[in-house]
Amino acid sequence: MSTKPENAEPENKFAKIIRSLTLIRAEEQKAVLAAFFFVFILMASYYILRPVRDSLASNWSNTEISMLWNIQFFLSVGLVALFGYAVSHIRFKFLVQGVYILFAISFIVFQLGSTWISNPVLIDKGFYIWVSLFSLFHLSVFWSFMADLFTKEQAGRVFAVIAVGASAGSIFGPLVAALVVSVVGSDYLISIASLLLLVSVPLVYYLQYLKSIDLHNTELHGTLNQFVVGGKALEGFKEFFNNRFLIGIAIFIALYTAISSFAYFEQTNLLRAYDQDQRTQILAVLSLVVNVLTFGLGFFATSRLVTRFGMPTTLAIMPLVMCVALLILAFVPILLVLIVLQIARQAGNYGVTRPAREMLFTVVSRESRFKAKPVVDVVMYRGSDAVWAIGFAALTDGLGLSLAAMGLIGALIAVVWAVTGIYLGRRFNENLAAAEVNIENPNLAQTNA
Repeated sequence: MSTKPENAEPENKFAKIIRSLTLIRAEEQKAVLAAFFFVFILMASYYILRPVRDSLASNWSNTEISMLWNIQFFLSVGLVALFGYAVSHIRFKFLVQGVYILFAISFIVFQLGSTWISNPVLIDKGFYIWVSLFSLFHLSVFWSFMADLFTKEQAGRVFAVIAVGASAGSIFGPLVAALVVSVVGSDYLISIASLLLLVSVPLVYYLQYLKSIDLHNTELHGTLNQFVVGGKALEGFKEFFNNRFLIGIAIFIALYTAISSFAYFEQTNLLRAYDQDQRTQILAVLSLVVNVLTFGLGFFATSRLVTRFGMPTTLAIMPLVMCVALLILAFVPILLVLIVLQIARQAGNYGVTRPAREMLFTVVSRESRFKAKPVVDVVMYRGSDAVWAIGFAALTDGLGLSLAAMGLIGALIAVVWAVTGIYLGRRFNENLAAAEVNIENPNLAQTNA
């Protein structure tokens, strides 16, 4: 448990203001600020790359995109297995920053490849897949790091504020992308994103230092510099299939991806009339609007939702909002409603649902956190993408269902999504209560099937 030193200095006025606004205590503020900038850099990098990736998608048919999503699933299995091997053999001190360094190098390789090859269709498709894998994997590793840095009690107060850093980066990234494209085109975006990833590396060491000096949480999880999680490379897959709580989180994610896939394919179809630079600019501006809204939600609302109404309500809020939005779309199937739905879905996910979902991993074992979590975040997410892509194509191209009919189907999916969120929130509360009862033996509070 985090313990504040007896000789700790009293809070200054600035610290009191921050605590009143965000519920963050004085001794936690440096770590939260560092984590804020860490995820800010990660998300800025991704959102600089994302418009480049999504602009490429409009060059291909829905069938080609569906095939790429299926390839993503199989590659994600291999990537997570490789990460499981690394977790088993490499000290965490080198593991986290190693992930980001390797991704930065890989993006430079893709850029060089597209420059040197006259017809870089395969390079473009490889880049599309790799950025899609990065979009999930880099955050999974980050939140695993955060879950090991903060206690369960701290997570409920600080995760939403840290997630605001992701929102801020998600604002900064599209803004940079839009400005760079308007001045010199999209060729330099990949290099900028790669350099930003390398800037994040020193923050890993600083946060490890603060875990011991300011947070005093080393007795809970040990010193990150010293441990290797151990076990076998595929242990995460075994842990996932034997843990109903983790399976529940995967189902929650799968239901979210159903609605996301629907919105993504409709968005892609609407952008076919534009050239690549125009698509990149449009998508960058859309991301900017979404993440301005996300910033406000995460900074002022999510922590208070969790502390006041609890996890079941917090996890069910966005599914219920999406249910209403999709019902409106079913009766008023026009472009404006679809755009509003897309904005609400993304802002609500990043500002409320995602930080709440990450809090769920604070009540699982360390091996689950570092090995099974990527299975949930990457493999199951991409597997769901692949399934829903096939389903979307079958319902629209195969059966010819209209936008209104798809809206009704989406509303039903959102209801199941809300029920799943309530279940997970209740399980989280049960495990948190068990951890408090067994505070002298934290292992008793870990979630098991």
